[in-house]
Amino acid sequence: MDAGLDKVDAIFEKETAIIDGVDISGPWNRMFKERVIWEYTPELIDKVADLPGGESFAWCYQCAKCIPVCPVDMVGNYGPRKLYRMAQTGTDLHKSEELWLCTTCANCLRVCKKVVDMVQIMPAVREQAVLDGNVPEELQKAFEDTAKFGNPLGQGQRKRAAWTKKSDVPVPIMKKHGQPVDVLWYVGSYPSYHPRGIDAALAAARIFNALGIDFGILGPEEKDDGDTQRLAGESGLFEMLAEHNIAMFNKYEWNTLVVTGPHELNAFKKEYPKLGFDRSALHYTQFLVQHLDQLKPMLKHEIKATVTFHDPCYLGRHHGEYDAPRELLRAIPGLELVEMGRCRENGYCCGGGGGGMWLDSFTQNHTTMRLSERRVLEAVAYGAEILAVCCPFEVSRFEDAAKSTGNDQLKVLDILELLDQSMRG
Repeated sequence: MDAGLDKVDAIFEKETAIIDGVDISGPWNRMFKERVIWEYTPELIDKVADLPGGESFAWCYQCAKCIPVCPVDMVGNYGPRKLYRMAQTGTDLHKSEELWLCTTCANCLRVCKKVVDMVQIMPAVREQAVLDGNVPEELQKAFEDTAKFGNPLGQGQRKRAAWTKKSDVPVPIMKKHGQPVDVLWYVGSYPSYHPRGIDAALAAARIFNALGIDFGILGPEEKDDGDTQRLAGESGLFEMLAEHNIAMFNKYEWNTLVVTGPHELNAFKKEYPKLGFDRSALHYTQFLVQHLDQLKPMLKHEIKATVTFHDPCYLGRHHGEYDAPRELLRAIPGLELVEMGRCRENGYCCGGGGGGMWLDSFTQNHTTMRLSERRVLEAVAYGAEILAVCCPFEVSRFEDAAKSTGNDQLKVLDILELLDQSMRG
């Protein structure tokens, strides 16, 4: 990159300058030499825009509306406009560490008048970077574990339904169940393996049973949905996982597909149809809200606490669902719901999307704090005693953030756990 303005001969400054009686000597009258067009690197913008999915990168006209809403910029120095400017002045995004900081939260797209779509751009460039071998080590490990074990946690496929042994209610596994069900529940990787995810899964099982839902799970036949891996650049791995899951979905008879997490919702509603999957899906909050009249009388025990809700990017901005989680929270007696300043359409990001779930060590060199830590501080500032979530990525992220920021008093609970507590006392 040409040093340009850093050169001494590119700066004009009069030692003595008095204009209309005002002394503007020294740096006050500093002028910079005009930049010439050949000092820019349009070929690095074209390198991104020439990729399928990367076209809109070239549409940026640097209005910078994206910067104030970018969650990464709030803890660092980031945003689409800044990435465009970097490419314009010599940074090859394919080889830059900046490539991996975007969480694909879509808040920039919400305000962009030119529809510069980072949700399409980043996976496109990352896919090429993956092919070139330019991948952060911890992300590469998540890819390898997913390919080998069917999940990014590196846990055995046979153990995917082991959590059901802890359940005090029946959790039918389709292969053993041997009959059609009304609801096929796609549990997901973190609710199947992670201790705090399992807590939410057990709560969901109790709620489904209490409501009399005829449901079943795939258990060992279920693999990770793969959408976050796709957004992180591993499209081949995504297709492999998708083809397996679609075959399992088609193997059994069911009416409604219910998912625990927003990322699975995104996969099944937006990406799997491109591979031939023609059934819709519901996030569990959307499903349970349909049964709210039946559920409300079961919520007999008060939870006297101030709660605030964190909108998951992939449930809110990506799928437009803001009300279902809040309706469930308001149905719990005793809970007082307070909204944080950044909520609903302008909700903040936990940092886990777009591969960020597996890049905490990498991103700490580029930010002043984790996005999850920033969000915990906001929840505490609004007087919340409970931070409610409905994405399996978020419980562990926010609990770690509460500890690292010295806010252990803040409880982080999935909405499933809160409903279950109110039902059981």
